[in-house]
Amino acid sequence: MEQTITITPTKLSGRLTVPPSKSAAHRLLICAALAKDKSIVKNVALSQDISATISAMRALGSTISECDNGFVCSSNEYNIKNEPILIDCSESGSTLRFLIPIALAFGGSFRFTGRGRLLSRPLDAYYKICDEKGIKYKKNENEIFFSGKLTSGEYSLAGNVSSQYISGLLFALPLISGNSTIKITTPLESAGYIDMTLSALSDFGIKVENRNYQEFFVPGGQSYKAHDCTVEGDYSQAAFYLVANALGSDVALDGLNKSSVQGDKEIINIIKNMGKPLSAMDIDVSQIPDLVPVLAVLATQANGTTRIYNAARLRIKESDRLATTTKELKKLGADITELSDELIIRGKTELSGGVCDAHNDHRIAMALAVAATVAKGEVIINGSDCVKKSYGNFWHDYSALGGKIYG
Repeated sequence: MEQTITITPTKLSGRLTVPPSKSAAHRLLICAALAKDKSIVKNVALSQDISATISAMRALGSTISECDNGFVCSSNEYNIKNEPILIDCSESGSTLRFLIPIALAFGGSFRFTGRGRLLSRPLDAYYKICDEKGIKYKKNENEIFFSGKLTSGEYSLAGNVSSQYISGLLFALPLISGNSTIKITTPLESAGYIDMTLSALSDFGIKVENRNYQEFFVPGGQSYKAHDCTVEGDYSQAAFYLVANALGSDVALDGLNKSSVQGDKEIINIIKNMGKPLSAMDIDVSQIPDLVPVLAVLATQANGTTRIYNAARLRIKESDRLATTTKELKKLGADITELSDELIIRGKTELSGGVCDAHNDHRIAMALAVAATVAKGEVIINGSDCVKKSYGNFWHDYSALGGKIYG
């Protein structure tokens, strides 16, 4: 049974430690689990997505155990006899796209499963690589089967589909004997996520030469070196509170790294550039796709017409976020138009109350919660429990900051 909550509009106030970055945690846990000696990764929040990555690395033979506020990780030589190995990625696109090349770097047979929209999300770039490298694969409704071994050489990937393909290869190729090159054939989007991957690899002793984001040279035969680390605060999650603040709330946020390479740190500049009172602007989201739902909420309260563009990739997320953002904000009275790869929001609009659906998408649910802080009537959110995918304590924190939630 999905959960339904009712929010009575009120502003938020108080102090909150920002949850640790899910994107950074994925990367650090994978690196730590690939290192032979023990590493400690601290400040990890156990969301469904992070649990999926931990489970997947254990399936590949890593030892991962809980410790105080984190996990102790090490590899186990990946000497696995029973095949095909089952790797359950739940609904985590990061887990699926990172683990496919990592598994194939060791070679063998693997059965990847998932839930929700996960297995319907594109993997064409990997299928093309499998064809080129002689790796067998077969997809059906419930699983994707791979058999073979990744080899070194030249790889070509588009930069405007998903940076997760590139990150997946960056994790895997150092483990293979022989040097490799990843060529980016179109302008790279979500470069901040590549920066996070490169930073994690460097922390664990892996060398990659970044040739202006157009090509990555990866020396082969490398080994991950143990490294103790702490996951920094998540700008993707902080964005919901920062937008709430721009709409009149007063939440002080702790735990953010001002020198972070997270792309979603750009939310600070966007809010600053929109000014006080908020004025509409054109926002290129090619590097910050996860911010789109909450940016749309912000735009409803800005004077003028805001254009959120270069957003086509939002259609292959947990929901079609261009469609679901438009549909749900319209229910609250927003003047919003969905185009093929952009949203047009005309403000300033008074948001009413209404009955909304989260579409099993954590970022839609949290964006609606921010919209509720300026709504004129109660906002009901069906499927509100989907926040556990990335931020299981969201409703607890929202209530602790004065949010009025029932149900």
